[in-house]
Amino acid sequence: MAGSRRLDGRRLYLCCPDRPDLPHFIEATIRGGVDVVQLREKALEARPLLARARLALEVCRAHGVPFVLNDRPDLALELGADGVHVGQDDAPPVLARRILGSDALVGLSTHDPTQLEASHAEPVDYLSAGPVSPTPTKPGRPGTGLGYVSEASARATRPVFVTGGVTPETVPAMVEAGGRRFVVVRFLAEADDPEHRARILRRALEESLAAVGGVEA
Repeated sequence: MAGSRRLDGRRLYLCCPDRPDLPHFIEATIRGGVDVVQLREKALEARPLLARARLALEVCRAHGVPFVLNDRPDLALELGADGVHVGQDDAPPVLARRILGSDALVGLSTHDPTQLEASHAEPVDYLSAGPVSPTPTKPGRPGTGLGYVSEASARATRPVFVTGGVTPETVPAMVEAGGRRFVVVRFLAEADDPEHRARILRRALEESLAAVGGVEA
């Protein structure tokens, strides 16, 4: 799919909720090394969500970073976002693709081998795999462990972004398990200096990738 080319070489995917300093926060993380951004905000209704998403999109456009909206392909279309990310209980990927067209990014969350297998038939550009460890952003969902990272990385037919507990300390083991792209939430969202933290995380990611040799685009 044409949209998948937008992910070439991109490794560090910020998933963030709305926050008062949203544009400044996103810009800081991009300066630190984030190269894909998703706004994931469950509490806002459509119009206020569009207003906040436009602010995020402007920052991403200025830096040449793809911007993805969570859950809502209809709002992603209205916004002119680069794409949408859907979960197992959200709008089906085929509907998201029909709404957004062939050039948009469509991502899908997977949490187990059954969902991974089913994803092969879906019109998506990338997958997320996890959460590796339990996370407050997915209450009640158990961690998948590193075994699922290895399986998803080996079996997936499109780029896989590893989720759940991504920090400079955990990235080396995730890379050893096969992870090559990563979603970060709390490590940056809870930072007093998000640019500095993003830079540390990006450095750990690049060093871990270098340690295992060459990686795909």
